[in-house]
Amino acid sequence: MPRDRNSEFEPKVVPKWGRTANQLEDLVVTMYAKGMSTRDIEDHMQDIYDIDVSPTMVSKITDKIMPMITEWQSRPLERVYPIVFLDAIHFKVRKEGKIVNKAAYSVLGINLEGHKDILGIWIGENESAKFWLGVCNDLKNRGLEDILIACKGGLSGFSEAINMYHTPN
Repeated sequence: MPRDRNSEFEPKVVPKWGRTANQLEDLVVTMYAKGMSTRDIEDHMQDIYDIDVSPTMVSKITDKIMPMITEWQSRPLERVYPIVFLDAIHFKVRKEGKIVNKAAYSVLGINLEGHKDILGIWIGENESAKFWLGVCNDLKNRGLEDILIACKGGLSGFSEAINMYHTPN
């Protein structure tokens, strides 16, 4: 085992006598949230910070936040949001060695007091009535009962989903 008899070693990842690597974890989570792959993060950490971070370590760090994301995505909502805005951002990801199109769909609600709240974010490959019906069901299951105005821009499939959702049985 290597020794540092003169106490000259200064660790880069975890400070001396430190127990966690919160800064490192924050960096990794930030890069991951911006869409960087585990390999990209590994390369970036080596190039910029001269820190060796394995893809396995990156995965372990990002896996820590998944329960928080799941809890946030399934939290109870208010009964009424007079106005909701639906939007999407499209991006390309590598999946099984191929580049595929994906989109992150977000729903922002304005409650009765005028406060804005992101009601959820969903990842999908295409906009369809079936996809939006799933989003509507998720919002309903979390307590949302009524929306007065839905601002949807050019998102396809949403109007059809709303019509299916509110069709009497």
